[in-house]
Order: sequence, then structure tokens, then C-alpha cells
Amino acid sequence: MSTQAVPILMYHAVGHAPAKAAYGLSVSPGAFAGQMELLGERGFTPLTTTDLAAAWRSGGTLPRRPVLITFDDGYEGVHRHALPVLAKHGFPATVFVTTGWLRGPYETGGALDTMLDWEQVRELAATGTEIGGHSHTHPQLDQLAPADLSSEVGRCREIVAEQLGREPASFAYPFGYSDRRVRQAVRSAGYAQALAVGNAQARRRQGPYALERVTVRRSTGMDEFERLVEGRAIGRNFARDRALTKGYALVRRSRQLAGRTLRGARQRGA
Repeated sequence: MSTQAVPILMYHAVGHAPAKAAYGLSVSPGAFAGQMELLGERGFTPLTTTDLAAAWRSGGTLPRRPVLITFDDGYEGVHRHALPVLAKHGFPATVFVTTGWLRGPYETGGALDTMLDWEQVRELAATGTEIGGHSHTHPQLDQLAPADLSSEVGRCREIVAEQLGREPASFAYPFGYSDRRVRQAVRSAGYAQALAVGNAQARRRQGPYALERVTVRRSTGMDEFERLVEGRAIGRNFARDRALTKGYALVRRSRQLAGRTLRGARQRGA
């Protein structure tokens, strides 16, 4: 079994002046170009999410320095600013779209900034970018009732398939969090693999539905970016994030229990 660790980079918005709500998890076009230049100079070979999962599932061989470039939500700047840089280097990527946030017939509102429209999504797909699912309205999936959870992951997959003519194989959890019930729902919807956050390198032993990523944000300088892709001092870089994640996990579990209790009381009273 392969023990090779793979950095999966998680981006969101790419832009000069993103909306305030999207700013912290954005990168500037110049920073993104510099980061892609570094990957090329260091001999990294970008893969799509499906490529990585298929290699690990079959026991296939990975390139010497694999890396994944992923984008969550579906911000318009991915098409405007990131796509030309990716095309320049010949790098594939994966864009996980929140279908209800994208501009077009399925729009539900709630997006944090200007989003892709479906023509841009199709153009991304035509360049070899993998389009994956990221739910329909970007909720905290683990807090949803079973029917709503199934709808969020299934509706997203149906819309992407309708627009692109093929079903998405990969999924990324909104907010990066999942539990066993969420992972089972994603699997049952037909996705073959899914990405979390975790702020650690991905390894085969994590399983196809809990592959971990590292966050690239506005404050990520080139020295830190280099450490992320080289796998150095990741724990120290994200120590605060991990502490917050552990604390929030307790809050989420409390909310889950409260939600289940409330739903049970309603069913008994029905």
C-alpha cells in the first residue's frame, strides 16, 4: 500500500478586491501566479481529484511529486484569474461548485461574492478542469435531517450532470467537515471520493471519503506556501486552526444531539 503523502491545496476566491466575506480565504491573482510558478519550478505534477483517487484505489503509480489544486464554492475569479495561469503551465485542477450559488437558473442566493455562471463552468470543464460537487446551498451538512442531507448532495450532482452532460465523481464538504452519516450520504449519492480540510497532507489510509487538504489564504506568503507543498511544519502552521476545529467539533455534536432530540419529539407528536 502506498504511503506517499500528497499536498492537496484548497483555494477559494481569486481576485484583486474580493468581497469582505470572502477576503480571508481568497488569494490575489499575483500570489496565485507566483504559487503556480513555484510548483512548476520544483517539479510538482498537478493531478485532478479523480486522478489521485483512481491511482490509490487501483494501486497505480503516482508521479514523483504529485499535488492537487482545488477551488471551493465556484467564484468567478477562478475563471477570470486562475484559469489563464493554469493553462500557461498546463496544470489541471478541480473546482467544487455550490450549485445554488452559481449565477443561472438554479441560483438560491447566499453567495459571498461574484460567482461563476454555467457557461464559465463549461469552459473550465473543456480545458480539463474537473468539476466536482460542493452541495446545493452550502449548509453544515452534519446538522441536516436525513432527507435534507440527501437532497443537498443529490441535487448538486443532478444539476452538474444536467449542465455538463456527465455526473461529477468528486465532492468537497462545505466548511470541510463531515461525519460518518454525511460521508455515507455522499457515497450513496454516487460520488466516488470526497475531500475534507484537516490541514494535513492527504494519504491513502485516510480513505476515499476523507482526504485531507491544506488551506491557502490571503495571508499565505511564499515561504509558508513552500512549506505547505513540501510538507514541512504543517502542524505548526495550522495549530490554531486545529484547536478551533476541535472546539467547534464539540459544538457541532451538541447541535446534532439537540436536533435529533427535537426531530424525535416532533415525530412522536405527529
